[in-house]
Amino acid sequence: MLRYSLVILIFVFVAARAAESTRKQFRAGASTSNITPEIGGPIVGGFHPVPSTHIHDDLHARCLVLDNGETRMALVVCDLLGIAQEVCDAARALIHAENSIPEGNILICATHTHSASSALGKNRFAYGQPLDDYQKFLIRRIADGVRTAANNLAPARIGWGVGHNSNQAFNRRWVMKPGTIGKNPFGGTNDQVRMNPPRASKDMLRPAGPTDPEICLIALESPDGKPMALLANYSLHYAGGVPDGHISADYFAVFADRMQELLKADRKDPPFVAMLSNGTSGDINNIDFTKKESTQPPYQHMHDVANDIARSALEAYKKIKFHDWVPLDGQLQFIEIGVRHPSPEQLERAKQIVAKAGNPPVLDSFEQIYAERSLRMNEYPPTLAFPVQALRIGDAGIAGIPNEVFCETGLEIKKRSPFKPSFTMEIANGYYGYLPTPEQHKLGGYETWLGTNRLEPDGSTKYVNALLQMWRELQLPQ
Repeated sequence: MLRYSLVILIFVFVAARAAESTRKQFRAGASTSNITPEIGGPIVGGFHPVPSTHIHDDLHARCLVLDNGETRMALVVCDLLGIAQEVCDAARALIHAENSIPEGNILICATHTHSASSALGKNRFAYGQPLDDYQKFLIRRIADGVRTAANNLAPARIGWGVGHNSNQAFNRRWVMKPGTIGKNPFGGTNDQVRMNPPRASKDMLRPAGPTDPEICLIALESPDGKPMALLANYSLHYAGGVPDGHISADYFAVFADRMQELLKADRKDPPFVAMLSNGTSGDINNIDFTKKESTQPPYQHMHDVANDIARSALEAYKKIKFHDWVPLDGQLQFIEIGVRHPSPEQLERAKQIVAKAGNPPVLDSFEQIYAERSLRMNEYPPTLAFPVQALRIGDAGIAGIPNEVFCETGLEIKKRSPFKPSFTMEIANGYYGYLPTPEQHKLGGYETWLGTNRLEPDGSTKYVNALLQMWRELQLPQ
């Protein structure tokens, strides 16, 4: 009888250990989903959208699903200028329904390529638009990408690291000599900062803010050490050099392809997937304004940028320590932030300007463009519930903010986060224009103009406070 009981106890112990081993097994899966629209749709990178005439390289939703046996997480990086919140909300609900992933663990962001058709509706400044055909197509394709990534789940090890590249990122906002900046589109003369000033101008005093040279990485490999997927993050606007009318994913896709090559991970089944998300680049681009402009063939510049960043990422990748299992957790909250509106004087002025522009109005000048945007902003409610997201992947933290975030905010988030490394995916779960800090609001300039900027001056502070509180909660023992 004793012997029989001992056998039962051993069996129960072994079964429990086997169940624990299964529960603790970490898995990952990745995929790409083609989201290229048909030729002819509007490319929205400039003030005046132009119809696409050529597809240079396809646009994709690059998808990563993580599963630690306790919960799942999905991260989606889309080759788009931005994505309307309504699209992200619908895609997230579909992903949750089809894959049992908690909605707080699903982050969808855009790279901000300026060579993609719009996923922001007919007028990206209008409030409460119905979904158009491309947005409906996009919802399905994002969900399909995540479902395919979930189908590709396989045993994996995960790690994170940080590289550096100071060659490619420059602050594009410059404090100028007094009296050298003309009127802004609202007739004011109080701007102290100019975006993209003339190259090598003697009127430039200093950059108005810092840059962030970090390249943050989250890497997945098979148990035998073969690369499976790579999520990278770098704070830099698009690189450009794309001919008018061409659809392109810009340097983000070139980076992904180059990392596949450097890691010798091509022709795998399922395919290796690399993705580069945009960090906090609302005031950062790839132009060194202290030097005169030089010309390059189309697409050359984005390859130069991507290859340089990829080399830096590879050096960081080589130092990554991989883990067999890590905790996963996330929160998605909607916080009330004030929306900017024109003053009564600005509103009356905007009405007069648009009325003189014809019917339908022809908006050629900055004054006309921002008058129309002011009328659109007047349609918004006083406050909106904006999505803000915090994720935990082991010791690493990811923040999601639905704006083009200034670099200073990203550096503050990294410094104060309890997770190391931490980084921010901007234009996440929606798109609501630029997000200057309160101090940058006082300096003025393009990114602070009503219409370009839609949130109250303290909006960035409210995001940061919410994120840090969410991360503190994710840090607590489960």
